[in-house]
Amino acid sequence: MEKSNRAKRWSLSDMTALVTGGTKGIGHAIVEELAELGAVVHTCSRNEAELNKCLQKWADMDLLVTGSVCDVSSRAERERLMERVRSIFHGKLTILINNAGTSIAKPTLDCTAEDYTYLMSTNLESSFHLSQMAHPLLKASGRGSIVFISSITGVMAFKNFSIYSATKGALNQLTKNLACEWANDSIRTNCIAPGPIATSLLKSLFNDEELVAKLVSRIPLGRMGEPEEVASLTAFLCMPVASYINGQIICVDGGRVVYDS
Repeated sequence: MEKSNRAKRWSLSDMTALVTGGTKGIGHAIVEELAELGAVVHTCSRNEAELNKCLQKWADMDLLVTGSVCDVSSRAERERLMERVRSIFHGKLTILINNAGTSIAKPTLDCTAEDYTYLMSTNLESSFHLSQMAHPLLKASGRGSIVFISSITGVMAFKNFSIYSATKGALNQLTKNLACEWANDSIRTNCIAPGPIATSLLKSLFNDEELVAKLVSRIPLGRMGEPEEVASLTAFLCMPVASYINGQIICVDGGRVVYDS
């Protein structure tokens, strides 16, 4: 019996999850990690072809994953997404992973009003609004867990990422507020701040080998991270074993934020 209880504490069985932006990079790894650990997962993507390809792959792996086409920068599409989640999971949701996001690398003086609106709506407003709409579903589950995926750019400065960094810093603060405000509703809220992770988004921003070498040189572990290394912590934070972890911003960065030379 004791062994069985311990196994349950390290499992996501009987849990339901919504993961935004689940067809690429960190989101894709999170979907697979949660599903392989027993959760029933719903995800979304702007790209219907990519979504269908991933759904077929997950079906072939016998993972319980469904999906919706959704641009999280659109309020109307977010509302449709959450209504579908409500229907699929019968009004209860255990896990919300606010992962979807994008970036624009520009000097601050070159940033436009359109850049600002696009990044704020995609990275920050979507996470705030989805959390609001998910609240009654998470509360109804009696053991809700929200995980925001922010970035170490939200805790330290990087050249040409002023708007992106502002959205991620805001997610860090939102984590703390919701952790306090919704704890009495049995909803824990935490945040993961990844450092440089080898995803297609990062590769498109850092396509200069010299720049990448410079970036890696300031990471104590001497390499970029892999999406799976973020996904494993995400899953842990949603498990019963992490039931007393709330309001934390955890950097997964190979030691980059503590590098002081």
